[in-house]
Amino acid sequence: MKFSMMRSLLAGLLAGLFACVLVSHCFAQVNPNQVALLHWYATDQAAVFSTGGRAPFGIAFDGQNMWIANNNTQTVSKVRASDGTLLGTFHVGNQPEGVVYDGAHVWVTNLLAGTLSEINPSDGTTLGTFKVGAVPTAIAFDGSSLWVVLEGDTSVAKVRPSDGAVLLTTRLSGTPLQVAFDGANVWVTLGSGASSVAKVRVSDGVLLGTYAVGNTPQPVVFDGTAIWVGNSGSSTVTKLRISDGTVLGTFAVGGVTTLVFDGANIWVGSFNVVQKLRASDGKSLGSFPLPGQAAGGAFDGAFVWITINDKGEVAKL
Repeated sequence: MKFSMMRSLLAGLLAGLFACVLVSHCFAQVNPNQVALLHWYATDQAAVFSTGGRAPFGIAFDGQNMWIANNNTQTVSKVRASDGTLLGTFHVGNQPEGVVYDGAHVWVTNLLAGTLSEINPSDGTTLGTFKVGAVPTAIAFDGSSLWVVLEGDTSVAKVRPSDGAVLLTTRLSGTPLQVAFDGANVWVTLGSGASSVAKVRVSDGVLLGTYAVGNTPQPVVFDGTAIWVGNSGSSTVTKLRISDGTVLGTFAVGGVTTLVFDGANIWVGSFNVVQKLRASDGKSLGSFPLPGQAAGGAFDGAFVWITINDKGEVAKL
C-alpha cells in the first residue's frame, strides 16, 4: 500500500513538472500577484482603454492608478489600474512626455515649456510648475531626488521635489533621451549618433562612464541586477552589468520603443507588438499583439501597461 501511494505521488509530481516545462509556467517564474488574480497564464489579447487624450507617451503607477501624459493635448490622465476606468484628465504644460511618481506626488515633464508639473494624485490639481531647462523629456526618481533628461541642454538635471529646485546638472556627450535608476546611479541613453549609455552617480552628479550599446539607444530599464537598453536603430536590446558597464548580452527583437521590467521579464514594445524576454538570459518567451505604436510602459505589480501613441489608448497585459 505504501509503495503504491508513493508511486502515485511520484507519478503526479513528474506529470506536474512535465506540464510545467511544456507550458513554461513554473511557479518560480510566475508573478504571484497574477496568480492571485487568476491571470498567470499567457494571453494573446491585451485589454485596451482610452486615455482621454491624444498621443499618450509616458506612464507611471502611483500604487492605485496609472498616470499617462497625453503629448498632443497638454494633459495627464488618471486611469484606475484595476479596471482601466478613466478617472480624470488634467491640464499640465506644453507637450507633456515623461511621468514619474515620487511616493507622494506625480511629476510630468513639459517638453516645449521647459518645465515640470507637480500633480496631487488624489484630485489631479497642479501643486506647482517649475523651470528645469531646455526640452525636458524623461524623468526618474532616486528615492529622494528627481532626475530629468534635458535634451535641449544635452544634460541631466537633479531636482529637489520639495521645491522644484535644480540642484545640479551633468553635461553628457550625446543627445540624452531616457533615464533609469539602479539604486546608486542613473543611466541615460545617448542617441543621435552616440550609440551609448551614460552612468551618473546620484550623490554628486559625477559622470562615471559612457558605454557603447547598439544603434540609436532610447528606452532604458533596470531589472534589479542589470541595465537593459533598447536600441531602436538596430532592433536589439543590450544587457549591461551595472558595476562596470560590461555588455552581458545583446538580443535581437522585432523593434523597440519602450522597455518594462515585471519582476522577472523584460517587455519590449514596438509597433503592433510587445515581446517578452526572460531577464536572466534574454530568451524570448513570446510576442503579443498591440493595437498600435508602443510609446511608454509601466508595471503595476501584476500587469504591464503600454501606451499606444497613435491611438490615444493604453494597453494592459
